[in-house]
Amino acid sequence: MDCTGKVVLVTGAASGIGAASCRALAARGAKIALSDIDVDTGEALVNELRESGAEAAFIPLDVRDEAQWRTAVDQVLAQFGALDGLVNNAGIAAICGIEEETLEGWRRTQDINTDAVFLGCREAVRVMKGRGGSIVNVSSIEGIVGDPMLPAYNASKGAVRALTKSLALYCAENGTGIRVNSLHPGYVATPLVSGALDKLAAAEAEAFANRVVASIPMGRMAEADEIAEGVVFLISESSRYMTGSELIMDGGYTAR
Repeated sequence: MDCTGKVVLVTGAASGIGAASCRALAARGAKIALSDIDVDTGEALVNELRESGAEAAFIPLDVRDEAQWRTAVDQVLAQFGALDGLVNNAGIAAICGIEEETLEGWRRTQDINTDAVFLGCREAVRVMKGRGGSIVNVSSIEGIVGDPMLPAYNASKGAVRALTKSLALYCAENGTGIRVNSLHPGYVATPLVSGALDKLAAAEAEAFANRVVASIPMGRMAEADEIAEGVVFLISESSRYMTGSELIMDGGYTAR
């Protein structure tokens, strides 16, 4: 899964799957543009990657902001000369039932998890068409199956799944050379999951976590670096005949 020389922009890169993906891509020779709203942590990761010999830069980006997307992608081109891959990873999750979810919360989830993916894909297509490349949209198993306590998250990740297929067809039929695939992690031990659980009462959080682990045939949540290997595969030429596909990495959760 060689990525030597590929310039890859990763959103939500300061922690979790995003940070693990940056490390894994850099280890395979990619040049990494890290974007996040967490500037301090993002810049610390850039320094770590540079110390390991990788080319890396931090680009502040609020993925909800259309103008910032244009600026970020143009900055990648100015600094690295090209864009070969985009990993739309930034996302949020709130654990609550439909009766507790607010319209404000619903819209915030769609804004970050879905609208931002559209903005990122549009910018990537603008600069990658003709040259080719790979877009990886991080969806979730929650974009395939439902959970009674994740209505907004389910909807947002289902939208990413369908959007990915639409874009894959568009890019293929218009000869852009761009592949677009979705990655569907199961439950992963990341700040996204722990942060969502922290908002629940202790007993509710424990019950939710126990229910999730009991539903995973492999008996545990994934580690972020395990999911990052899927990102590397989809960015690399090892997946050169894949577009519009769903790569599921869930410990068997959706096999039932």
